[in-house]
Amino acid sequence: MRFDWRAISGPALTTATALTAFLVDRHVIAVPNPAPLFVCIVAFASSVSGIASGLVSAAIAVASSAMFFLNHRALPGYDISDLVRMMMLAATAAGTAVITGLLRKKWIEAFASEQEHHVTSMRLAAALDEVDIGIVLLDSDTRAEFINRAFRDYFALSDAQADSKPPFIALMYHARDTGAYELPEDELSAFIARRTEMMRSGDSTPININLADGQVLRFSCTALPDGGRMLSYTPVTDLVRHTDDPAQADYLRSLRGGSARSLARHLRAAE
Repeated sequence: MRFDWRAISGPALTTATALTAFLVDRHVIAVPNPAPLFVCIVAFASSVSGIASGLVSAAIAVASSAMFFLNHRALPGYDISDLVRMMMLAATAAGTAVITGLLRKKWIEAFASEQEHHVTSMRLAAALDEVDIGIVLLDSDTRAEFINRAFRDYFALSDAQADSKPPFIALMYHARDTGAYELPEDELSAFIARRTEMMRSGDSTPININLADGQVLRFSCTALPDGGRMLSYTPVTDLVRHTDDPAQADYLRSLRGGSARSLARHLRAAE
């Protein structure tokens, strides 16, 4: 047990309570045995500093109660009822110290584990922001829990929109409204409906999405164990456009990968 204020607060409070009860009982007015209050203090000691502090407080509480019983007897010594009450107090105080201390330990371990998972999640999110593959994580209600930087750049999605956890259908409509897709307007509704159905069913069949700026993304959906979805948008412009007109090679190359994302980042910085 560490000798800091947390460790000694329980025993000190138990001792102070016992002395106060003795003084008030002797010089002011008769008071009942403060055993219930001792149990509360034991619970406090264990919750603040752990089992050791709680057990020390319990020992002080039992000793103080024994003196309190003796002080209220007309004849010296203890009878059977006094011994039974002290044994019950000892068992209750010790049990309270152990149970509360174990609960405190479990809570501390759970908090530390949560903090570790949070740090890991932040590092993973930072790493996913550095890749060129657009990543979207959906929960079981198809709301976006995470949208990485690549997806935001490909579809001109602002940080405020991405951080608001929009549903998947809202992401589709945003791309439609911003003219991101290289599709005639009369085909957009059927395209969105097909994509939504594939996502809901967990269909992992990859499809290519042509963007209006000349890029091509390969979309795939992965069903997650918790009912969510992981959507990936892999740039495959080079693979798909290799049979295009060679005269357009420089133009298509300028639309590939980093250039478009860099342009999007510069526009965001300007905003």
